[in-house]
Amino acid sequence: MANFTAADVKALREQTGAGMMDVKKALTEADGDAEKALEIIRLKGLKSLSKREDRSASAGLLVAEVNGTVGHMVEVNSETDFVAKNQKFIDFANAVLAAVVAADAKDVETGLAAAMDGETVQDKLNGMAAVIGEKLEISRVVRVEGENVDLYLHQTSPDLPPQVGVFVVTDAAGAEVAHDIAMHVAAYMPGYLDRDSVPADVLDKERATLEKITLEEGKPENMVPKIVEGRLNAFFKDNCLVDQAFARDPNKTVSQVLKEAGAKVTEFVRVHVGA
Repeated sequence: MANFTAADVKALREQTGAGMMDVKKALTEADGDAEKALEIIRLKGLKSLSKREDRSASAGLLVAEVNGTVGHMVEVNSETDFVAKNQKFIDFANAVLAAVVAADAKDVETGLAAAMDGETVQDKLNGMAAVIGEKLEISRVVRVEGENVDLYLHQTSPDLPPQVGVFVVTDAAGAEVAHDIAMHVAAYMPGYLDRDSVPADVLDKERATLEKITLEEGKPENMVPKIVEGRLNAFFKDNCLVDQAFARDPNKTVSQVLKEAGAKVTEFVRVHVGA
């Protein structure tokens, strides 16, 4: 009989995030040697990586930080919330973030190629997936830069790590209101910064839809353009950050809040895990 205790099983589970039966089998095969058991878990996991390729990794977490005028955010995905809230996984995600920041990565490709403890982030990701036994992914790497960068991370559930992350980039004058605007972006989910940011094809499609609806309502044809423009204003108010009613004071638009502060938002990014 292998020489290990329940405490040994618990310790290896906490170290790897692997299932109890997998840990027990590995310890048995390793005759109670924790280091050998860890290697067994890792090797078995690597062999099964290809079998997990068609599985969905839509759970996970966001890690982010701001260094002066530059912000980085990384979405690290797992298959289950159970893994997402495991401290081993959280520590790994923070280590990935550190590697991404050090490499000043701007996208997933450069993030995965970043150096991490003598290997690449991709190598470390594969190793962690092998140990945990779930498909793991890094699905987004975001980099923003500006005079002032504000970060807001939101937990959608108190027992899970952050699932929503927002960067708001402003000029220097915007530092006073940037965090409130970042919280607004998290809640109100604007798709665009302003009307000029809406892609032409999106606007054309929305206008065509509104024209069709207006005509089907039996409105006089000569009135349709004016009615459509009015309805487009409603679209802008729903989808453009500066046109939205401000979360903390719905009597003002975000544009008015910025004007009062003498500030300007130059960019924002909102990320929701799995979306």
